[in-house]
Amino acid sequence: MRNGVNRRNPAERRIGFLDWLAFGPWLAQIVIVRRCNLTCAYCTEYDHTSAPVPYEVLAARVARLRDLRAWAVCLTGGEPTLHPRLVDLVAEMRRLGIPRRELITNGTLLTKDLILGLNGAGLTNLQISVDGVTPNETTVKTLKPLRKNLELLASQARFKVVMSGVVGSTAPGEVLEVVKFARQHGFTPRVLLLHDASGQVRPNPEELAAYREAQQWIGRGGREAGDYGRRLAETGRAPFRCRAGARYLYVDEFGQVNWCAQTRGVFSKDLLSYGLEDLKEQFATPKSCNVGCSIGCVRSTSKLDAWRPQPGVRTLPVAPRSPA
Repeated sequence: MRNGVNRRNPAERRIGFLDWLAFGPWLAQIVIVRRCNLTCAYCTEYDHTSAPVPYEVLAARVARLRDLRAWAVCLTGGEPTLHPRLVDLVAEMRRLGIPRRELITNGTLLTKDLILGLNGAGLTNLQISVDGVTPNETTVKTLKPLRKNLELLASQARFKVVMSGVVGSTAPGEVLEVVKFARQHGFTPRVLLLHDASGQVRPNPEELAAYREAQQWIGRGGREAGDYGRRLAETGRAPFRCRAGARYLYVDEFGQVNWCAQTRGVFSKDLLSYGLEDLKEQFATPKSCNVGCSIGCVRSTSKLDAWRPQPGVRTLPVAPRSPA
């Protein structure tokens, strides 16, 4: 032990700035509760039984992400607003000095008190996806039941709100009404294609037409990471050098780093022992699922390193996950 730092275990030390610049995470998503209050038929990322991860455990995980210099940390689930100490966790992220503090929510449990609490705690960004306008057997996460909460968010939030219209689980034409609502209420609009359990997309011609129209209405902001969504929708292929496990970390409720939610169990390692050598290894590891991947956060965080080689051993094919 020297100057309070354990020199024998590099994973316990904060990585250097230049190492982070070369290999470190731009974004980490961390599951704080797997349970969700909804049962969207397409979702594989929830259950109805899991207790929230204890706050002290989450605080240690967030501190480790700070030591890895994660620029943005996003709290997710399940439904993270079910966690009783959500606001405290956001405040802890601010205390640790994490620059960008994000939350993904289905929006159904938003209240004025919660929004004001998140304002005070220092939340910087909130993401919400809306599947269409009218509820159906697949989803109730639509504009009609969410309108009141979204209007409350528009009037009270001091953080940036990104609202995504989703093509794939309701009538395709409804996506344009969703993205127009987003802009009218001061949110940043996006358009997404619904992916399957393995992160792949298979839109029909009507869905593809609706996706293109929404992209055109949004403008340049609707074409992310080389316009991968359009390429996937039209050809089923948009290969890229995936840097999951390095530029992007997905930390599940057990504290395991995975490439993403769709590949849980293909690769995993405990976050508290994750260090620079792990970042380097996963940065260099090709992922066989990259060609048809539609996970926007992985593609966006990998984009800046597209020019760098990926010489690692190729991974085995990734099997789709079964629905929850």
